[in-house]
Amino acid sequence: QVQLVESGGGLVQPGGSLRLSCTVSGTIFYNVAMGWYSQAPGKQREWVAGISRRGETNYSDSVKGRFTISRDNAKNTLYLQMNSLKPEDTGVYYCNLATAAGKGPGFGPWGQGTQVTVSS
Repeated sequence: QVQLVESGGGLVQPGGSLRLSCTVSGTIFYNVAMGWYSQAPGKQREWVAGISRRGETNYSDSVKGRFTISRDNAKNTLYLQMNSLKPEDTGVYYCNLATAAGKGPGFGPWGQGTQVTVSS
């Protein structure tokens, strides 16, 4: 079974930066597209960014130009570099295997996520 473990979240002031990591096991990482998803309290989980197995990246309009998704296949790790953070970015961030070359919903098991809080 695929295992996904997110880390790197925390409390940051508006305009600050965080780098999230997602370690993946139980699959051939370099052969799967991946995505990052966020969920605010009382809200449904939404797609943030995705990366294909070839390294093609896509972003939601709200984070485009501020976030960068990347992957290190040698380390079986997915990253999300988050710059110029805004309070609206607050939420629990999850990684997952993703359909549609990283643009679609996750189809693997959901982990616990990592909390990102942007507040002054």
